Amino acid sequence: MISETLLKVDAFDGIGYQPVVDFGAWRVAVLRFHPELLPENLAHMQRHDETDEVFVLLEGRCILLIGEGQEAVDTIHAADMQPFQVYTVKRSCWHSHTLSEDAHLLIVENRDTADINSPKIQLSQQQCDFIINETRSLWKGNDKA
Repeated sequence: MISETLLKVDAFDGIGYQPVVDFGAWRVAVLRFHPELLPENLAHMQRHDETDEVFVLLEGRCILLIGEGQEAVDTIHAADMQPFQVYTVKRSCWHSHTLSEDAHLLIVENRDTADINSPKIQLSQQQCDFIINETRSLWKGNDKA
């Protein structure tokens, strides 16, 4: 057995978001499926005003939704993430995501990322409809949508 002072192994097999490592100025977290992340349940986007945020899809499917605009989301883009590629959402960029039930994402962000420095914005019904339709289109023929 290796001492935890030399090697610490963490895992998360629940639902939703869970930090697994906080060290110095950074945090590593795992994001797994949660019903709030179904496309029909997405009603907000958020941004992080003090940090970029890195996503790596490990398993399953994830659509990363990117919103253009400063005080409002003018345009939404959808990126169907590919496993093991590194996606960096730049500081102050509106974003959200929808996941398949078997999805596992690795997230790296500043440790102090919290609601106080991560405003949310309400999406319009038209934007919500776009997300639902874009998810169906990207995952057409896939039982994960």
